[in-house]
Amino acid sequence: MGGSDQWGNIVAGIDLIRRLRSAKAHGLVFPLVTTAAGVKFGKTEAGAVWLDPKLTSPYRFYQFWLNTDDRDALTYLKFFTWLSKAEIEALAESIRTEPEQRKAQRELARHVTALVHGETELEKALRASEVLFGKEISGLSVQEILEIFADVPSTELERSKLDGFTLGDALVVAGLVPSKGEAKRLVQSGGVSVNNLRADDVRKAISASEFIDGQVLVLRKGAKHYHLIRIAG
Repeated sequence: MGGSDQWGNIVAGIDLIRRLRSAKAHGLVFPLVTTAAGVKFGKTEAGAVWLDPKLTSPYRFYQFWLNTDDRDALTYLKFFTWLSKAEIEALAESIRTEPEQRKAQRELARHVTALVHGETELEKALRASEVLFGKEISGLSVQEILEIFADVPSTELERSKLDGFTLGDALVVAGLVPSKGEAKRLVQSGGVSVNNLRADDVRKAISASEFIDGQVLVLRKGAKHYHLIRIAG
């Protein structure tokens, strides 16, 4: 039993059984799940997704389905969810009329993540996803923060350097601004957030208590430019 790409191997196995055992064997193949571009789901493919949470975390699993191409979303909803025909047709209409809302992808990601990892892990994945859109970070662990911001630039800072360390220093160290003067202007314009909370004082002391679990600080410039400062060691 296997995907249709294994047909040749299965036929060869059946023939070997016939020759060695003089016995009848049967093979079963099923169509491969592919994207609209013809790329198959498989462990050797780039960005492969796994059911094992140790290989693909529930958050990454959720994001995988959320980023599904419009051309594939409806097919996967039919394959991997228990949604009714009417519900899927309504989502198809949303793709045609308001594709920017990505309702089909959201439903797909929710249903498949809950099916594989359970409702509790789905809620964690949803909570983590909200952080990327400026929602409050409190309540998340360092591990969750590092996973959410895995592709975000980071800077390590020695704990000993926190004495007298200010928000202006943090912005310069992170490379988000070239100088403390620019840091002041940016903060005054409302363009800086610390752990997704708007900052209003460039002279604010950044102590160890500001770091999540004493380890990670999340800086944001504008709406999308994130940078992590991590305590070394």
